[in-house]
Amino acid sequence: MILIPGLASGGNVWDGAVEHFKARYQCHVLTLAGFAGQPAMEGPFLEKVRDGIVQYIHEQKLDHPVIIGHSLGGMMAFWVAETAPTEVGPIISVDGLPFFSALRNPAETRDSILPKAEQLRAMYAGLPPEQFVANNHQFLSMMITASSNVDKVALLGDKSDPKAVGQAFFDLVTTDLRPKLGSIQVPILLLGSSSDAGDEAMKAKMEKAYSDQIAAVPHHKLVFAPTARHFIQLDDPDFFYRETEAFLKANQK
Repeated sequence: MILIPGLASGGNVWDGAVEHFKARYQCHVLTLAGFAGQPAMEGPFLEKVRDGIVQYIHEQKLDHPVIIGHSLGGMMAFWVAETAPTEVGPIISVDGLPFFSALRNPAETRDSILPKAEQLRAMYAGLPPEQFVANNHQFLSMMITASSNVDKVALLGDKSDPKAVGQAFFDLVTTDLRPKLGSIQVPILLLGSSSDAGDEAMKAKMEKAYSDQIAAVPHHKLVFAPTARHFIQLDDPDFFYRETEAFLKANQK
């Protein structure tokens, strides 16, 4: 089992998952370059991460590993499944999508989002460390319910390189994986968060946006966590384990 954290996160976002699955799976927890104190590398960042994960599967001789990714890590799980369709096992994406930018605006394209993405990349590159830390805490407090979990994720996330985070964010919002989703040969479970939906109409709109993103995946399942925020595995671990266990039981040989 390969576990991939999200933007600026360290591997500790998967501590609970490792504890839960370690008796049955060999758990490989990744930390991406430039995140959580790891040395940064020059872009295009996420392409190198994708290739590095595929190479890691080969080097470690992993036999169709389950891949679980959160947020940016979920997007990476989709990308690895497109790139090496016969070498991976079932995929679980925890609130990570094939094209993040189209979630709120289905008409968004790489070209239309590019100017804003370039501004954000430049903004991150110029952030003083103390301002990056403050921004990170503010972001996490909106994405995680319990303050103790905010502190836990921030403990490593604060050590991330702002420039690396900016490049990763640029790659995330400008990479559209939807055209090649049909090449994915393994089943995919997408766990979405609907706790911030203001009413039933907003919830239905959100669920359709998620569903539309993965419609081209030949074998997929979409389930929403009704009470969890973006860090579903931390906000509602019982939901996360229940849905993941059921999905793996149904789809692993």
